[in-house]
Amino acid sequence: MKIAYILFDKMTTLDFIGFYDAVSWLNIFKVKEDMSWDLCANKEEVVDDRGMTIKVKHVYPDLSQYDLIFIPGGMSTRELRYDTTFMSWIGSARDVEYKVSVCTGALLLGAAGFLSGKKATTNPSAYDLLAPYCSEVVKARVVRDGNTFTGGGVSASIDLGLYLVESFSDKEMAEKVQKVMDYPYYQAGKLLDVFMPNRNDTT
Repeated sequence: MKIAYILFDKMTTLDFIGFYDAVSWLNIFKVKEDMSWDLCANKEEVVDDRGMTIKVKHVYPDLSQYDLIFIPGGMSTRELRYDTTFMSWIGSARDVEYKVSVCTGALLLGAAGFLSGKKATTNPSAYDLLAPYCSEVVKARVVRDGNTFTGGGVSASIDLGLYLVESFSDKEMAEKVQKVMDYPYYQAGKLLDVFMPNRNDTT
């Protein structure tokens, strides 16, 4: 599995890091030994919403080469969804199998047309902004509709990461990862019953 982490100026870094930390354990524990990832952006350096600078090697790569794209949130998503160059780039992920967002990253998935006819969630402060892009805004920390995964606000990125771990492996692996992360809040086994009626979708 090859993952593209899409970064941009004024993003919220916890949206990215919480998910990244959880999912990277699939590689560390050799659940998916062929897993790799790239940091991708529209420029060589991005500055998050707290002033931290992140260097990026992959500038405007063709996203169709990846198996999963991940988009974090941040206040700038509200403007980026109208940036034709940026959204054209996101659109190159049209045929990517897994599309994932946390917080207002869902606005970018939506603006790209990837949430059409799907249920999704975002930061509670942006439910009204997400509504035009999807069939239903679900007020939850994690929502899955097919192979599209969306998470709620900021810290929900950890829950979403653990949910993806569980989706790609099993309850026991999710519990193992949350133990090493010292994150007791995720309820392994319960979210899958609600949001993942057909577990075979990922196999």
